[in-house]
Amino acid sequence: MNMPQRIEQDRIMYRSGAAARLAGLPVETLRIWERRYSLSEAERSEHGQRLYSAEQVARLGLLKQLVDQGHAIGVLAGLAREQLQAMLSVGAGDARVSGAPVRIMLVGPSLARRVAAERQGLGLEVRASCARLDGVAELGAATGAQVLVVELSELDDNALPLLAEAREAAAAAATVVLYRFCASATIRALRSLGCLVARVPADLGELSLLCRSALAGQRLPIQEAQAVAPPRFDDEALASIAAAGTRLTCECPRHLSELLLMVGSFERYSAQCANRNPDDARLHAQLGLAAGQARMVLEGALTTLAIADGLPLPPPRN
Repeated sequence: MNMPQRIEQDRIMYRSGAAARLAGLPVETLRIWERRYSLSEAERSEHGQRLYSAEQVARLGLLKQLVDQGHAIGVLAGLAREQLQAMLSVGAGDARVSGAPVRIMLVGPSLARRVAAERQGLGLEVRASCARLDGVAELGAATGAQVLVVELSELDDNALPLLAEAREAAAAAATVVLYRFCASATIRALRSLGCLVARVPADLGELSLLCRSALAGQRLPIQEAQAVAPPRFDDEALASIAAAGTRLTCECPRHLSELLLMVGSFERYSAQCANRNPDDARLHAQLGLAAGQARMVLEGALTTLAIADGLPLPPPRN
């Protein structure tokens, strides 16, 4: 029955069918998105059904609108509702920036080639490009670029002085910094300087959006690091699942539980490991992030298996 379900404190929760209908999505699409991208931390009913809050339903509606505009769900999935709303506002068009292509200067080893290969539809005009930050001074401000776009896969504090010099030399109205790995403190420092900071987009259509957002002065609250949810299972819960009887002829629940025990232990260990210098700290932060992401994937698999096989599951953590 696709009716909202009231739970404690009079909060209204919606089952998958109702949530999908309110968001304008086919329920099959919602299920695929949840399975592939873990779109939300939906609660579970006592029968294992997903329950969505009004806030989560609103976010699903924003995702639907942006996907209809041509954005890739894989890019959107990790963004908060506020970010999605900002993207939708920008996508609706700003008369100051939505007409002519945005003039950009590209800095980075691969981004210029990717943009050049995408011959049309980006709404970007590359005025100049170079492989390194120290090459911006030679290009100078004569290019007329509106946005300086810098691609630095491994971004750290050592790049900040070079970025400052490049921004001054380019004299662009806005700066977009793209990274694959970066410490949160470095991202905060760049944002405090007025840069728009984001992960290197898989879809170049997102690059156009970022450039227009930066030029319009809209600082999207891009996530500073990939969020890692707290552990779904503690060691006691994993031990209970491993020891529970199962209708399955294989031992997958036990093996998954043991893997999660190992991954969780390493995640905690990496957080406590001694750091001799800032490079050590960054390395252990990346190790902890990788372990946390692996744990979340395994927890999703174990939850699915436990629900299907009637194994004991602990209540959701707040």
